[in-house]
Amino acid sequence: MPTTKIFSFSTLPHDLIAGLVVFFVALPLCLGIALASNAPLFSGLISGIVGGIVVGILSRSHTSVSGPAAGLTAIVASQVAVLGSFETFLLAVMIGGLIQIGLGLAQAGFLSAYFPSSVIKGLLAAIGVILILKQIPHLLGHDSDHEGEMRFWQPDNENTLTELIRILGDFHLNAALIGLLSIALLIVWDKIPTLKKSPVPVHLVVVLMGVGLSQLFRYLGGGWAIEDSHLVQVPVSNSMREFAGFLQFPDFSQWSNPAVYTAGLTIAMVASLETLLNLKAVDKLDLKQRTSPASRELLAQGVGNVLVGLIGGIPVTSVIVRGSVNINAGSRTKLSTIVHGLLLLVCVMFLPVWLNLIPLSCLAAILLLTGLKLASPALVRQMWSEGRYQFAPFAITVLAIVFTDLMVGVGIGLAISLSFILKSNLQRPQRCIMEKHLGGEVLRVELANQVSFLNQAALEQTFNSIRRGGHLLLDAQNTVYIDPDILSLIREYKEKTAPIRGVQVSLRGFRDKYRLHDEIQFVDYSTRELQGLLTPHQVLQILKEGNERFRSGQRLTRDLQLQLQATASGQHPLAVVLSCIDSRTPAEMILDLGLGDIFSIRIAGNVTSPKVLGSMEYGCAVAGAKMIVVIGHTQCGAVTAAVNLDGSGADTEQATGCQHLEPILNEIQLAIDRQSHLPSDHLTEQEKAVYVNVVARRNVSHSVERILQQSRTINRLVQDGRIAVIGAMYDVVTGQIDFFPDETPDTRSVDAGSMFEGES
Repeated sequence: MPTTKIFSFSTLPHDLIAGLVVFFVALPLCLGIALASNAPLFSGLISGIVGGIVVGILSRSHTSVSGPAAGLTAIVASQVAVLGSFETFLLAVMIGGLIQIGLGLAQAGFLSAYFPSSVIKGLLAAIGVILILKQIPHLLGHDSDHEGEMRFWQPDNENTLTELIRILGDFHLNAALIGLLSIALLIVWDKIPTLKKSPVPVHLVVVLMGVGLSQLFRYLGGGWAIEDSHLVQVPVSNSMREFAGFLQFPDFSQWSNPAVYTAGLTIAMVASLETLLNLKAVDKLDLKQRTSPASRELLAQGVGNVLVGLIGGIPVTSVIVRGSVNINAGSRTKLSTIVHGLLLLVCVMFLPVWLNLIPLSCLAAILLLTGLKLASPALVRQMWSEGRYQFAPFAITVLAIVFTDLMVGVGIGLAISLSFILKSNLQRPQRCIMEKHLGGEVLRVELANQVSFLNQAALEQTFNSIRRGGHLLLDAQNTVYIDPDILSLIREYKEKTAPIRGVQVSLRGFRDKYRLHDEIQFVDYSTRELQGLLTPHQVLQILKEGNERFRSGQRLTRDLQLQLQATASGQHPLAVVLSCIDSRTPAEMILDLGLGDIFSIRIAGNVTSPKVLGSMEYGCAVAGAKMIVVIGHTQCGAVTAAVNLDGSGADTEQATGCQHLEPILNEIQLAIDRQSHLPSDHLTEQEKAVYVNVVARRNVSHSVERILQQSRTINRLVQDGRIAVIGAMYDVVTGQIDFFPDETPDTRSVDAGSMFEGES
């Protein structure tokens, strides 16, 4: 895995600005999450600093930002209560970090690949909705519920919706004015190109405006003064010794307490799951669509949690709110994450008084607009357009997260998504296709990529549906895993049930470890016996069905290696096909045939000659083919050349640059109707194209007549009913072959010498 650059000079301005914006947003969230967790306020700041600097350096994610997570507040609060002290809890955090390091080293991040995209997008939309609902009170100065509280049911016995109603009785005009002006400034700034391209970040302007208005209102006094409860509240230290006193350390005397290890495991599992979910969600927001290595992220988070546990912080995870703000602020590399952590460290140490001048309402404006971008109507429309199997898990995930909390909601979303997957597997565990091979109909069952015990019922139903005398092909070419129960079912059906029911079972593509080897029991190529049994009419039907499969994209699956081995000792083709050399008309492909099924003669303009006739005579009289098919095609270059030269008097070699093309063009020109022929320079391009196709069709009929007239051997075989000679036209646009209806296999023959009298 290549290393991720911390920064480059070309992206430095973007990352510095993004880091500043994330710092402003992370500051109140760190404090609020610590408060919601019943932990010391400073513990949230420690987690923000470590999550930004340490995890930022170790992580290989370009956009993810780590810090204290709202999804862990209930777990932190409950574990602190269970363990009896915050110091004992810190020991559990360290143990949880060590477990995460182990998960990272064990490459457990692969689990993120199994999160359904509908749940991830539901998580994004839900966080957006929660940000909107939770930030509206702060925007209007109603700050009874602290920042960072993301749960529906709040610690103050209110919920997200009742908190909105309570704004009516706790409306603060001064804070609301700052919040609404901040919203207006963010919107206007984004609409004016000059301001949008300005090197000055709008979020910094919003914060400075909020601080300025706050100080102005305080100067005005009276009811305008903004209370401290509406401002950021960073713990203030008067000296480095006092600042160091904010740090707390784990109680290592509790190392033998089993509850500590239970708490550590709980923290590790929940923090890892939230990290993987948020990491994948943030990657989806990344404008460059970069992918973050999940196992490396677990390792980085583990180191971060060991450190925060050692110095008095609460657990850290990748946090989607900070990550989305980071991306919206224009972050290019992970330097922005590190910058936000450094700003937290420096400002908390040296500028806490200045930080406490920032109104919460202006920060709420930034978060509210972030929420609007996450929960965009475009995302809802996209999920709706993808059908109910995507939209239902998405919508349920959104509602579950909004009305519970992040982890519970995601769990519900995953359960719903899993139920849809199970239902889909039960209904469509494999693809069943009825294929008509030369030896008869074969039901091909294409097994899924992963075949588990959940597929057993549907597979048994498929087995039971096959009638006596039927043929089944189990195709595992695209399958990477088969459950042992399924393997037992297949073996029992093939070895016991199928023989009793008179069903033949063929196998293809099973891995060696399953001890089910390739075995094809149906006729997949033309044999002597099959050639002898078929009539010309039946061969024609085979050709028609083959072209229909080609045209519809449902070509038969063939074991070409088996055909190669089977035809090595002899060939017994069903038909002789005379077609043009045009690269778009390979006979075996457009007729969906395999090795050894036809003799293929290709010549420009599909014309006849003594050598062509000799090949046909060998194919039918000696090798036993039952049919000769002359296939012309639309947009034929040879026919076009013949039409252009007809009657022009031009020298063929001079006009075409081809020394030996003249005999072929002369043969094609015999198919031109002299009475209706117009010089090509009198026709429009569209008329000329239509006329060329008409001549190409006549040329096919002409070739059929020439074959019957010039070869006594072929004419005799036709009159005896042993073979048929027909014409056909292939459309290079649609892929369809039109077999001429007036030339049926049972009647097409001529009296040799009665046609084209006088022609050589």
